[in-house]
Amino acid sequence: MADPATPALDPRTRRWVLLSAGACLLPLLLQLPLLIAVTIAVSAVAVVAMSWRQPLHGLVRLLLSVALIATVLAMSDFSIGRDTGCALLAAMLAIKPSETFSLRDARSLLGFALFAPFATFLLDQGPLSLALGLAATLLALAALQLLADVESGDVRRDASPMQRIAGTARLLALGLPLALAAFWLFPRLGSPLWGIPERAMASTGLSDRMSPGDWIDLMGDDRPALRARFFGPVPAPSQMYWRGPVMWDFDGRTWRQPRWMPGWTETAVEPGPQRWDYEIEMEPTDRRQLVALDLLISAPGGSELDPDHNLQSLTQLTGVSRWRMQSAPPRRYEASLSAETRQYALRLPPNFNPRTLALARQWRLEAGPSADGAIVTRALDWIRRDFAYTLETPLAGRNSVDEFLFDQRAGFCQHFSSSFVVLMRGAGIPARVVTGYAGGYRNSVGGYWLVRRSDAHAWAEVWLRGRGWVRVDPTAAVAPERIYDTLDDRRSVAGGLLDGFAGGRSLIDVGDWLRRGWNDFVLGFDANRQQRLLRPFGIDRLDDRTLVLLLMLAVALGLLWMVWFSRRNEREPDPVLRAWHGLTRRYRHLGLERAPDEPAGRWVERVAAARPELAGELRILSDRFSDWRYADGEPGGRSTRALTQALRAHRPSPRNGNNG
Repeated sequence: MADPATPALDPRTRRWVLLSAGACLLPLLLQLPLLIAVTIAVSAVAVVAMSWRQPLHGLVRLLLSVALIATVLAMSDFSIGRDTGCALLAAMLAIKPSETFSLRDARSLLGFALFAPFATFLLDQGPLSLALGLAATLLALAALQLLADVESGDVRRDASPMQRIAGTARLLALGLPLALAAFWLFPRLGSPLWGIPERAMASTGLSDRMSPGDWIDLMGDDRPALRARFFGPVPAPSQMYWRGPVMWDFDGRTWRQPRWMPGWTETAVEPGPQRWDYEIEMEPTDRRQLVALDLLISAPGGSELDPDHNLQSLTQLTGVSRWRMQSAPPRRYEASLSAETRQYALRLPPNFNPRTLALARQWRLEAGPSADGAIVTRALDWIRRDFAYTLETPLAGRNSVDEFLFDQRAGFCQHFSSSFVVLMRGAGIPARVVTGYAGGYRNSVGGYWLVRRSDAHAWAEVWLRGRGWVRVDPTAAVAPERIYDTLDDRRSVAGGLLDGFAGGRSLIDVGDWLRRGWNDFVLGFDANRQQRLLRPFGIDRLDDRTLVLLLMLAVALGLLWMVWFSRRNEREPDPVLRAWHGLTRRYRHLGLERAPDEPAGRWVERVAAARPELAGELRILSDRFSDWRYADGEPGGRSTRALTQALRAHRPSPRNGNNG
């Protein structure tokens, strides 16, 4: 509500303020769940429309606030996390314009709105969020400058929005060197002093449980999961199995990762001759789950392996992280299986999937007690002959494996891996489900491999005598002619902005390569990389004392830059006054420059006394300038531009012979 103690906003200034607040809200909305973001955006537009001419009644504002906050909390399942907090911040910002009609209200709205782009970085630290945040901050600061001009009564109505934004950008440029120096040189801690709350709303990603059909959202998510760079030989894409959680426990529908108790030891692995040396760049997931090529030789620093060779970070992956690893396809993996582990790997819930268990027992009788390999081959041949791959699958019932193997015979990796393991266990073969990612796409611009979340995959491991755990991918056994509905098919049907012209893939590669560069030079710049900052100059490692000295030097240079820049930009911002001052300086070589405290008329008379031939044109320009400056004789528009051009064009002629 407008406050009589402060000036009211005129429509033009209020539009500028609302536009700036909307720009601050935009990057935050882009990082919230779609339904919540749309709800808040629609509410903001409705509030602005309803309060366009006059503020809303206090009771209406209260009801709107309570309704929107309750809606956001309901959409968040009343869970509290940093994403919920950001959503509530956006909701309150959407309601605030309903009472913004005075200068004080406008300053309050803009100050409140500036929290939004900073809150965005709690959810995403990508270049788009930074660019939108910087643009929003620039608009908000320009709006604050406009409010200051309105309050002082010195507002320039002829100033365009771009002129105001450019003026604010020049002010921000003053502090840019100091900001960069602080980013690169301020000593960083190896670990943060505090953490940030977890997200309350789950995001897609690998989990410690798997139910057939639950991965549709994950498999439709094309965002990057990781990028891998190899040093030396590169495995074929068909051999890129990025191992994640391993599932043992099955309740008839859902597979779960076991909780290994103290006392379990890492299983014995005999690596094969092939070695893969690589580095992965993990995108943030707010979880501890890592993946590695099957199988990892040893856990890198800051991580640990469980007995299933599932890699976990010791801290949450709240930012981009890099991990140097070595893997090798195993020659033997836990070749000796204890009785307890064997019993665990054969466990099935009672009274589930009777047809599958009957078939498994039949195969065992027909194959004999020691023909595990033959049973595995028979199952894969069956899949190759009679099964199809599709994403269109009905909701599973109580006996989900029976329905898949005997009725549907069509599904995707979750169905194949789950049913295959149940069938193997029913035949007396120890088996388990392994989840992770499969394959990858080589970015031709950056020369690295990109694995997307849509590459999520589930396969099986069976235990065979003499070899131990052996990877079996039943999904890969599906005959090519029986692959009906894939993610690539759906992408081609849906189409895209870059689909349909030859350079589309190259542009996508360039975009991801730029994002990787951002991760490398900005998000991945940690304490270790800071200490190696001057390695290209022969300095292997920087200690904290050297960093502080470099920072002090950078601050000194930054202050010199600020002094130089400010003095360089001390000129008058008004083009007419700037042209007038330039005209008076052009009389310096004649010894007739105007003194700072000398009125225009008196200066012209002094010039006329010394150089009568210059008095006519100069007196006309002086009168025009005085009318513009004091009598408002030439208000803005064409007349102002014409006066500016005339002042800039005037040049005093050199002294002639008669006056020499």
